[in-house]
Amino acid sequence: MSLPPPIVLSFAASDPSGGAGIQADILTLAGMGCHPLTVLTAVTVQDTTGVEDIFVMDPEWVIDQARTVLQDMPVQAFKIGMLGSVEIVAAIAEVISDYPDIPLVLDPVLASSRGDMFANEEVISAMREMLFSQATIITPNSIEARRIALDHEDDLEILNLKQSADQLLQWGCSYVLIKGAHENTPQVVNVLYDVNGIVRSDAWQRLPGSFHGSGCTLSSAIAASLAHGMSITDSVYEAQEFTWHTLKAGFRPGMGQYIPDRFFWMESDNLEEEADGSDD
Repeated sequence: MSLPPPIVLSFAASDPSGGAGIQADILTLAGMGCHPLTVLTAVTVQDTTGVEDIFVMDPEWVIDQARTVLQDMPVQAFKIGMLGSVEIVAAIAEVISDYPDIPLVLDPVLASSRGDMFANEEVISAMREMLFSQATIITPNSIEARRIALDHEDDLEILNLKQSADQLLQWGCSYVLIKGAHENTPQVVNVLYDVNGIVRSDAWQRLPGSFHGSGCTLSSAIAASLAHGMSITDSVYEAQEFTWHTLKAGFRPGMGQYIPDRFFWMESDNLEEEADGSDD
């Protein structure tokens, strides 16, 4: 018997399209050599064009799901996605507080890429108060970073991204990675901050198309890298590289957005094997 792979526990909503949410986490974690554990926070009705409805789980069910698997298996990282309610924020905060040494990646999913809202101001406030201080890294896009940092949505353009990161760090997280896909820049620039300022900045070629689940992929990939024992800076870079390649290999299975191919590397391996075989 071989040793088990690193184990990552993801708290997230179910996406029946397989593009985002818990399904994206499972595919990403498996694609990066981890064993995924899953705790459902909500069930959604959605496809690649958008979200039609959300059923939020009872917080006691969230706690029971998590406690059951955590009593059975040790985990090397936590990842949190869509939360759904203040009560679920409190439930998850209670669970993870018992594991202060386990790295936590928090992806503050506030809306779908189409703009369907997942979190109101009460949920955002609860995240700030109960989860940020427990997070190793928070991974908002630029829109989410500004919205979380400010109390009033009308003021979103006032803060620059450095100011937004500074505000998020004041709530206690160790690192903030602000994703720049929504910024008007030639390349996508993702910047990692800590209390001392910029830790690293990485620029990536913008790819054509609109993608469903890119944020879930990136945050899960960071969790996977941390579970493998990488440093935070190396984890952030490796996760970005993995995510960019999933987007480059993305496919459009339906009438809406493209879905990242989290097993892009299998196609590359197959091509290499075919090439090797042709030399025989």
